[in-house]
Amino acid sequence: MTAPTDPATAAPGRRRRAVDVLIVGAGPAGLALAARLAAAGVDRVEVLDRERHAGGVPRHCHHTGFGLRDLRRMMSGPDYARHHIATALRAGAELRTGVIATGWADPRTLDTTGPGGLERITARAVVLATGARERPRAARLVPGDRPEGVFTTGQLQQAVHVHHQTVGRRAVVVGAEHISYSAVLTLRHAGADVAAMVTDLPRHRTVSAFDLGTRLRHPFPLLTDTTVTGLTGRGRLNGVRVRHRDGRTATIPCDTVVFTGDWIPDHELARSAGIALDHGTRGPAIDTEFRTGEPGVFAVGNLLHPVETAEVAALDGRLAAGPVLRHLTDGRWPADPLPVRVGAPLRWIAPNRIDPGGPRPPLDRFTLRTAAFLTRPVLTVRQDGRTLYRRRGPRTVAPTRPLHLGADWIGAVDPRGGPVLVTVD
Repeated sequence: MTAPTDPATAAPGRRRRAVDVLIVGAGPAGLALAARLAAAGVDRVEVLDRERHAGGVPRHCHHTGFGLRDLRRMMSGPDYARHHIATALRAGAELRTGVIATGWADPRTLDTTGPGGLERITARAVVLATGARERPRAARLVPGDRPEGVFTTGQLQQAVHVHHQTVGRRAVVVGAEHISYSAVLTLRHAGADVAAMVTDLPRHRTVSAFDLGTRLRHPFPLLTDTTVTGLTGRGRLNGVRVRHRDGRTATIPCDTVVFTGDWIPDHELARSAGIALDHGTRGPAIDTEFRTGEPGVFAVGNLLHPVETAEVAALDGRLAAGPVLRHLTDGRWPADPLPVRVGAPLRWIAPNRIDPGGPRPPLDRFTLRTAAFLTRPVLTVRQDGRTLYRRRGPRTVAPTRPLHLGADWIGAVDPRGGPVLVTVD
């Protein structure tokens, strides 16, 4: 934990309170965790969110497809968000929106500001569930002018579904993963045609049935092996410049462009606490019980694995309830867990710390992500040059799609050895 805020300057005017569990983030992960903890009898479970409305990203996603994995029924995004809000409130959790956690005063003590003024809240356990966001155009270093008509998927969904704004008549979608197709549906809902979907990879990265169904209903060309090299237009966007793998260049006329995917975790609060981040996920490094390197501070959801579906984030919240309850009972925290790392083309693994004598990961598996398409990959786990595990994976693995690794090898790890390395051979 970094040095606490000076009480002489931060405490005046702040109301001090104590809760049992403080959850920062009211998306699916935070709400699902709050519901489980409150239902298990934890008296004071409080969820904070900086947005005016709880529910996270799903409340902006008006298409269906939510809830199949965790609720066993299909729902729209707003309905899915309302379900998790109602479940948490019924269980007895307190939900406070429009509240920003501004910093840490002490371990497990956060300073906040919101409609009720300044507060300092101390908890027996703090859970970070702040999620992830799409990297904007500027962060992707796309050159060109700065005209109107440039969005991320989240900005597009809020403009259309929350503020009911018009977004243009002809759009280019940059990216070809699952959320890119959601952007297509939002554009069509707003009355915009899709001029093209552009990806620098050789094929799309969503479920084939979703790609086929979307393009049959809303035909548009999918330009693979194609890179966006710039934007044109002064007051308003009028074109997207692209370069194909063979070197050919072109400008696609359009008045709207949506940059999709390229997720980064909202890790600012974790960083301000001095919590160690994982090099691959760029979120907090956590062990198999969602514990960070700071005693009493847990992390869940897409803050840890940018980015999985809302249902996976909600399942994270459910699974984290057990470890949080155990911590409230015994206060135990691992002293020195071993890091788990990956080699290229793998990008990250979660969880990314293990206690060889401790519990196995949720669902008895680790989740990995690759930077390249893989065909029948052989996953190998090594420690200090010693092979602990080797098994062939599924037939095809695409970037942005999860690849799972069983946990049978944990018992073979030397607790006094070096980091564990997972590679594709």
